[in-house]
Amino acid sequence: MRVAVFDLDGTLADTAEDLLSAANVALAHGGRNARLTVARDSATAFAGGRAMLREGLGRDGTRWDEAEIDRLFPVLIEAYGAAIDTHTRLYDGAEEALERIARAGWGLAVCTNKPAALAETLLERLGIRSRFAAMLGADSLDVRKPDPRHLLETIRLAGGARDRAVLVGDTVTDREAARAAGVPCVLVGFGPVGAGVASLEPEALLPHYDDLDAILERLVPDGAMPT
Repeated sequence: MRVAVFDLDGTLADTAEDLLSAANVALAHGGRNARLTVARDSATAFAGGRAMLREGLGRDGTRWDEAEIDRLFPVLIEAYGAAIDTHTRLYDGAEEALERIARAGWGLAVCTNKPAALAETLLERLGIRSRFAAMLGADSLDVRKPDPRHLLETIRLAGGARDRAVLVGDTVTDREAARAAGVPCVLVGFGPVGAGVASLEPEALLPHYDDLDAILERLVPDGAMPT
């Protein structure tokens, strides 16, 4: 069976505003004045909670260290879990594309660096959790993307094999994970970086979810045998 593995944040759903709001709660909790915004910091949001905190602390203009990141990170996670889908929406055409490729015989899975419990909650809230045969988060294994084992285990749990799988993502982390695993990578062109993700040299760019079917078919044609 062919398997399409999807990243979550910045790939299936635009989660930036809710992530940044949670980071701002944590920064305020730590007595910091800097605030992150969607206009300026969407790309940082998709780099993870600790990246957002580092950006905010660095912008605050006072000294900080990784110990402060460790103290504020649980505050961010709690705040995010309490308001995980206030502004988050699936990207245009994503749900319809999932339905189409499933009808075409593709197995579907999610491989995300979001903590697994939060990923489960968000996918349920978005109404698409049942579409995925497997879902692995940042803490599902003792490794995570870009370690290829995170992706390969997701593929295995979804009933697929490396030679018949594709990863759809949005960042260099996804590109590196796919390359290390020997899996073709599709990067979305509608995130904060836009078509600039072409510089990462993925096997394909996805300008809109309406184009996903044709791209996947080109990368792993129906009936193709493992090499």
